[in-house]
Amino acid sequence: MGRHLLTRLWHGLIVVFGVTAIVFVVTRMVGDPVAMMLPLEATAEQRAAFEHELGFDRPIAVQFGDFLAEAVRLDFGDSLWQRRPAMEIVLEKLPATLELTLLGVGLAIVLAIPIGILAALRPGRALDQSTVAFSLAGLSIPQFWLGLLLIYVFAVRLQWLPTSGSGTPAHVLLPMITMALPALARLVMTVRSAMIDELNQQYVKTARAKGLPLARVVGVHALRNALVPVLTLAGWEAIRALAGYSVVVETVFAWPGLGLATMQAIERHDLILLQAVVFTVAVLVVLTNIALDAVYQRVDPRMKLA
Repeated sequence: MGRHLLTRLWHGLIVVFGVTAIVFVVTRMVGDPVAMMLPLEATAEQRAAFEHELGFDRPIAVQFGDFLAEAVRLDFGDSLWQRRPAMEIVLEKLPATLELTLLGVGLAIVLAIPIGILAALRPGRALDQSTVAFSLAGLSIPQFWLGLLLIYVFAVRLQWLPTSGSGTPAHVLLPMITMALPALARLVMTVRSAMIDELNQQYVKTARAKGLPLARVVGVHALRNALVPVLTLAGWEAIRALAGYSVVVETVFAWPGLGLATMQAIERHDLILLQAVVFTVAVLVVLTNIALDAVYQRVDPRMKLA
């Protein structure tokens, strides 16, 4: 177990390095941050001085070597936009993104397990068909459209909740629902499918024949065996939320997290801040995968970790 986790950690470091290197190269090939930061009437001398200040006048290989040396110390330099350390900005924004991700994915898991179990107990019946229809609808609705719809209904028309920002439970409710819906739709179908498979296994039929209550057979025996694919998808949903969904949801609701900071960094060609955000997200993705491996072994000790 320990050797496997160390191997996964080593592979994770390679992934973080690769992602960071790709972003470093791409951000220097697309756009001109110097032109974005300087006024239009800037002279060639001013442009050259600014490039030298940022280190953009050096060969790309030298820039990359210096970048790696500083990244090891978590020093990505100062944000071109805010003129303060980029990692300091990332650490300020990170708790908001983690809060939204944990609440959204957590809500999806809490709702998906009972809904999926109830649908699996009566496959083909009205509840099962309604569950499948809900899942398909949840997967079909674009998140940005869902967020705008929720704002229009609950913030503009009914005026029950704020349209944007953070700080109170009322602020987090709409972003949390928007974050949770796609994950809920996928998790419900996974729980339903896994539970139908388990309920048809011989050990379940034997337990029922011995007189064990249905709730115990389903909740203790069948559910535990069905949890592995559910946990796999839940971890993947957390990764998707951190690396993708958060950008959409935080932008729609002006949620002050890494997603919104990413959009602002792209709009302002802030390469330094963008590199720090991507590095942090890559580390979070690797740690999530490693944590999932540890959870697998606890849920089902029979699993062999390769």
